[in-house]
Amino acid sequence: MAKIFIILVAFTLFASAVHGQSCAGYTFSGNSFFPSCTDLPLLNSFIHWNYNGSSNSVRIAFRHAAASSDRWTAWAVNPTGTGMIGAQSLVAYRQLDGSMVAYTSPITGYGTGLQEGTLSFTVTDLTASFDRNEIIIFANLELGNLGSTLNQVWQEGPLSGGAPARHPVTGPNMQSMGTLNLLSDTTVTPSTPSGGAVDNRQRQRNIHGVLNAVGWGTLIPMGAIIARYLKVFKSADPAWFYLHIACQISGYIIGVAGFGTGIHLGNESRGITFYAHRAIGIVIFCFATLQLSALLLRPKKDNKYRIYWNVYHHSIGYSIIILSIVNIFKGLNILNPDHTWRRAYVGVIVTLVLIAVILEVYTWIVVISRKKKMQRNQQKSGNEYTAGGV
Repeated sequence: MAKIFIILVAFTLFASAVHGQSCAGYTFSGNSFFPSCTDLPLLNSFIHWNYNGSSNSVRIAFRHAAASSDRWTAWAVNPTGTGMIGAQSLVAYRQLDGSMVAYTSPITGYGTGLQEGTLSFTVTDLTASFDRNEIIIFANLELGNLGSTLNQVWQEGPLSGGAPARHPVTGPNMQSMGTLNLLSDTTVTPSTPSGGAVDNRQRQRNIHGVLNAVGWGTLIPMGAIIARYLKVFKSADPAWFYLHIACQISGYIIGVAGFGTGIHLGNESRGITFYAHRAIGIVIFCFATLQLSALLLRPKKDNKYRIYWNVYHHSIGYSIIILSIVNIFKGLNILNPDHTWRRAYVGVIVTLVLIAVILEVYTWIVVISRKKKMQRNQQKSGNEYTAGGV
């Protein structure tokens, strides 16, 4: 009997969850009624509406399910395009005292802070509620000269200091847009060209990350390890030098390709700037270019200025490695990819560190053993000289 009861409870919860994922049959509190609705394909969102064709006005209810009290949500109509720029948005979030805030915000750039402002069409009866773990925005829109098919955008993001902060710039948050036909109950998400543009931008971000991780974050450290440890072994000379140069030049070329991809992405995303990531990337590029140029000015081993060149070369080189690793993790935080990518790069770094530690210990043993042998030989030669003198 207990098992049957548990199964019935589980079935009820499952049915409730399924029901919660659809707009059909949803009942609003009060006397609100919306004859048309559609399930939006991303961000657990739904749009309900009641369209009046004679006045070209619409009463809407936008629901964002599985919402938390520390996040904001927004729904917008874009009269001039299909994306974020130009969107005329309705924004809502829950304050610390539990009351809801709802206001209008025109989006004029990617760097928006969702400041309150007047929209290009009239909005009345704008309210919001937090009910059953859902943020719901209600509003009347007087569409004016807009048609019955609207470009819509919906979004959600975190609160910071009691105000909306920047939403994620990857995945569903970059694809939550489509067209809404007020005369039907279907939403069309853009596939071409807008969806293709979103996919292409994401692909470019991935390429940017991979190129930098391989170039600055893997090959450059490998080249440093080769130079530091293999040159200790006389049998590796001059092979170690050519391997070092091969790693550094390859890393530089691949890293510059990643740097160029980042510049291109920045130009395409005006208003979205990751200042620290960009600044560190520029410093890495400048240091690496100086490092490569310095090879042409490398003094010979017996030159009195060689020691100063070595200090410069090592300082800049290790600075590039440290900054590169830091910036790659900053980039991973921005991209927020699958955890596999982060684990993979952590595995690369751990492997390189372990190799460096093992070689550091081994080369010190070799160097110390070599010095002791030289001291014994010198002592032996001195004894023989003393004996011969006697």
